[in-house]
Amino acid sequence: MADQLAYAIITPYSLKKSRTGGIISRLVARSGLRLAGARMYAPSLELAKEYAKILQMPGHSGSEYISKLSAEYVLKNFPPNPATGKKNRVMVLLFQGEDAVCKIRQVAGELSTDRYGGETISGTYGDLVSDATTPEKTVYFEPGVLVASTEEGSALAVRLLSRYYADSGVLTNVERYPAGVKPQITLAMIKPDNFKFPMGRPGNVIDFFSQTGLSIVGIKVQRMSTAQAVEFYGPVLEVLRTKLGERVADIVKPCIEKALDSAIDEETTQKIGNLLCPIYGENQFDNIVRFMSGRSRSECSPSEMNTPGTEESLVLIYEGPDAIARIRKALGPTDPSKAPPGSIRREFGSNVMVNAAHASDSEESVKREMDILIHKTPNDFKELCDRFYQV
Repeated sequence: MADQLAYAIITPYSLKKSRTGGIISRLVARSGLRLAGARMYAPSLELAKEYAKILQMPGHSGSEYISKLSAEYVLKNFPPNPATGKKNRVMVLLFQGEDAVCKIRQVAGELSTDRYGGETISGTYGDLVSDATTPEKTVYFEPGVLVASTEEGSALAVRLLSRYYADSGVLTNVERYPAGVKPQITLAMIKPDNFKFPMGRPGNVIDFFSQTGLSIVGIKVQRMSTAQAVEFYGPVLEVLRTKLGERVADIVKPCIEKALDSAIDEETTQKIGNLLCPIYGENQFDNIVRFMSGRSRSECSPSEMNTPGTEESLVLIYEGPDAIARIRKALGPTDPSKAPPGSIRREFGSNVMVNAAHASDSEESVKREMDILIHKTPNDFKELCDRFYQV
């Protein structure tokens, strides 16, 4: 069976309740599909109306009853608030693979008034409450996530999202803050070690970030080119070349002493470490670039430097008070062995390089890193939609 492209929309309420990580974790791990694209949308009234029509087409959202409730939900919860103009956030995820639409549908499930439990996302994060005396009357409906039931329905929705691409991006005016509170934005990146195969770890990492109480206002599946990796990690190159002499000395001293069958004094050891430090630093830097993009500088021809790499990561933009410090605290120190319990790197990191995630450390870093990963390299979400359905 040929690859399909399936979408899932995480609802405004699920985002506000920080259920995002749990939903992503299940969608990826239980479907076994590749997360191929991701984008934040602040749907306009026009987009909400067109999507509501698609939801009511036969077979798109399961039963006619649920289709009707879903359409009404979208019209009420997706557009900007007509009184305040405040926008609402939704997260759109694209999954690619064999029989993708059916697999995502099975993981998402469908709500009913007489079935609850954790078998599906809807069963865990959704609600369908009927009037006790009038069962056919719905009191409360929250789907948690919206998906398609058929490949045709998925294609219609994906094409629609592509047409309304202007409604998406790094969102603004989506949250209200108390007077005098100035929000920050910050960048976090879930690294390639979480994407070696379809597993729940990317969602689990997002769950840890959610303890900050911040809002996700941007998301992007990133295949970093070698050139991007070099630029992104460029500031650490000089540190690696000049500040690791002691570490190099500790590595080479026993080897030299064994080869020469003679002890080396500390002054000589230090000189050797400083002499070899630039070589060691360049090698470490190439390892970082290869880890993030799949290829080091020496493994690329000039024409390949800007080609998207083979390794995937997930870029997230968070907004809120003290966003930079909060995300850094949730992440933990660079070395997972020194990270405190409950931090991302303690839970998911292996070593200094394979340490699960990255987070900007200052407003200057946020600007620089967003320039590299967001502004200079647009999200290929629309390109994926258009290429798949030849829009």
